[in-house]
Amino acid sequence: MRNGGRARLLLVVLIVTSLFLITLDLRGVKVIEGFKQGTQTVLSPFQRAGAVVFNPIKDFFSDVSNLGRTGNQIEKLEAENAKLKIDLLNRKNADAQLEQLKEILDLAGIAGYKVVNAKVISQGSSQSFSQTLTIDSGSKAGIRKNMTVLSQYGIAGVVKDVYPNSALIQLASDPAFKIGARIAGSQQIGILSGQGNRSATLQLLDNSTTVSVGDVLLARGSSSNRPFVPGVPLGYVSRVDNSAGAIAQSAVVRYYTNFSTLGVVAVVVGGPSSNPGDALVPAKPQVTPIPTVTVTVTPTPSPAD
Repeated sequence: MRNGGRARLLLVVLIVTSLFLITLDLRGVKVIEGFKQGTQTVLSPFQRAGAVVFNPIKDFFSDVSNLGRTGNQIEKLEAENAKLKIDLLNRKNADAQLEQLKEILDLAGIAGYKVVNAKVISQGSSQSFSQTLTIDSGSKAGIRKNMTVLSQYGIAGVVKDVYPNSALIQLASDPAFKIGARIAGSQQIGILSGQGNRSATLQLLDNSTTVSVGDVLLARGSSSNRPFVPGVPLGYVSRVDNSAGAIAQSAVVRYYTNFSTLGVVAVVVGGPSSNPGDALVPAKPQVTPIPTVTVTVTPTPSPAD
């Protein structure tokens, strides 16, 4: 009974004390607020210590979670960058092909050739020729065998095989390629043969004919304009062979066409109404002369005696 009485007494004291504190707080005496502030003051060091211990752990798990999202963003940006590079490369190729086509049409227009332009879809070799390319136009576009093929600078090759929507072109660089050539500005003729690169050999047919470095060669033309129309620029003489005892003079010729960069070509499906002569001879590059400087030296007069 004694313990029960003490418990009841303690309970009554606590109730009375609580009512007293509440009454003081309602009257404006900040007893409870001071108690809370004191409690906060006591607990603050422990809260800061907990933050020091647990914040790095929380940041670690946050960084791990963000790392996956960052990796995905990097992969997405890399894919977008690769696509932009491909788009830029395709745009540059398209611009280059457009420029080639424009120059081909300008050349054909001057000579009066009727042409069908075509895009190069592959370049390599065939069973019959070591250097060929395939174009995306064929018999449906009016292309036939033994037609002249033009690049932006002149001769590119000749049509050898034709299919409905494509054709095989033997390049002028092929060792089996031969074309009748004429030296611009004269009627001196010879046979030009491919050598597997941009160099070709010229064999003159007249032993009294002479050729010089820098001479421009044009296609002589064939009967009925097939396989070659007249006047097509071929190249220029880069070296002359003056071997003693040779039946006729020969020379090394540099083709105007760079066969490794062909993106578009044109097939001549209709020859000119008249021979264009030397109308397609490329203009020689203008060389700006180096200015000369004259220096006059005035002698220093000797001192008077």
